[in-house]
Amino acid sequence: MGLFDKIKNKFIKKKEEIEEIKENEITEEQKEEQENIETYDKGLEKTRKEFVSKLSLLGIKYHKVSEEYFEELENLLIMADIGVNTTFEFLDRLRDRVKKEKITDTEYLTEVIVDELLIIYVNGESISDKINIQEDGPTVILMVGVNGVGKTTTIAKLAHKYQKNGKKVMLIAGDTFRAGAVAQLEDWANKTKSLFYGKDNADPASVIYDGLEQAKNENADIVLIDTAGRLQNKVNLMKELEKINKVIDRVIPKAPHETLLVIDSATGQNGIMQAKAFKEITNITGLVLTKMDGTAKGGIVLAIKEEVNIPVKFIGFGEKMTDLQNFDIEKYIYGLFKDMM
Repeated sequence: MGLFDKIKNKFIKKKEEIEEIKENEITEEQKEEQENIETYDKGLEKTRKEFVSKLSLLGIKYHKVSEEYFEELENLLIMADIGVNTTFEFLDRLRDRVKKEKITDTEYLTEVIVDELLIIYVNGESISDKINIQEDGPTVILMVGVNGVGKTTTIAKLAHKYQKNGKKVMLIAGDTFRAGAVAQLEDWANKTKSLFYGKDNADPASVIYDGLEQAKNENADIVLIDTAGRLQNKVNLMKELEKINKVIDRVIPKAPHETLLVIDSATGQNGIMQAKAFKEITNITGLVLTKMDGTAKGGIVLAIKEEVNIPVKFIGFGEKMTDLQNFDIEKYIYGLFKDMM
């Protein structure tokens, strides 16, 4: 049984189990799990319609595997923003598998394609989408990313998520020179009932230092730190982030525990370039892909993992507080290919 079949059977079984349970007997955990699956389903609808429907049509157009089939598949993968390099490597692997397994039927090959796309992401590694939560003292999460990608609203959504889980959350405004940035984050802190520290036009590292001291005094569980999104001058940003990291480590040893890069998934290959640039200047531990519901190029999830080798930790499907989901590769594959199941 291939990976595609295992995922398919897993989600079909889950659906059947929930359908058999009376509505008033469904647990909160089961209800939340079902809602998460539906969020992935709805959020990946544009990509599914654009990519998967065309993949299915390709299987109808070509009953037998041929070079013409591979050429059209190549175009499909690139259009889904899986990326040129990733696509070429993927097709090489696919051709090898076709040859070794003597695959001639395109309908069967479609299932093989899904298997291979999943393998691209997992790649034999232990991929963790988990956040490194600390048992003692605050968990410090440094948020980075260029302006306009949804970094501040992502911080708010994370604050909401952790508050909902019973955590005491603090937001620190490290983007001190951008007009309105501090006030915007303070507004989100009020809306999410989070603690807040920030000062306009002050040295970001000193603001973060004071904020972390307050977080320790207030016994905060989670500290989310906003930073400037200027990537035009990488040298200056590198120096600023180096200083910020040293200050954080001084106040809370071995912190930050996570450095999350926020990327607008609709920017496609430009988002991958941002990931490469930030990886050069600081230690990125995970990615947050926003606005996935607004793009038909959901293949960026696979491309970005292949290109920069950083796991996606969260994925955003809309503007509501609940639309930010922990990334789950199986739910992603299911949401993308459910119409073929």
